[in-house]
Amino acid sequence: MNMKVISTKKAPAAIGPYSQAIQVGNLVYTSGQIPIDPANGVFVEGGVKEQTRQSLTNVKAILEEVGLTMSNVVKTTVFMTDMNDFADMNSVYAEFFTEPYPARSAVAVKTLPKGALVEIEVVAEVKV
Repeated sequence: MNMKVISTKKAPAAIGPYSQAIQVGNLVYTSGQIPIDPANGVFVEGGVKEQTRQSLTNVKAILEEVGLTMSNVVKTTVFMTDMNDFADMNSVYAEFFTEPYPARSAVAVKTLPKGALVEIEVVAEVKV
């Protein structure tokens, strides 16, 4: 298997034994991004809207490292600690994507790393 590690200082460094993203063939798989501001290493202030915006900003920075944009995203997975926050998450999420929208799963989980309210991972296609 031919894997390429993707890493950028414009997104938070991995906090464990994993890569920010891996490219295999024409697909890029990002690790879940939580709302850490890479400039200072701390969570953004605010609630789920601010956390969603930072998580997606981190995803965007990783994709940009290999010349991709959010329009290359074909699938997202959104992990949330409270589905009551879905509408707020969704309103910010909609700022980052245009039609045709990627496929998406949204899953409620008990907890997320460092107490985050939201974590987002994506699969993107490298157009060849």
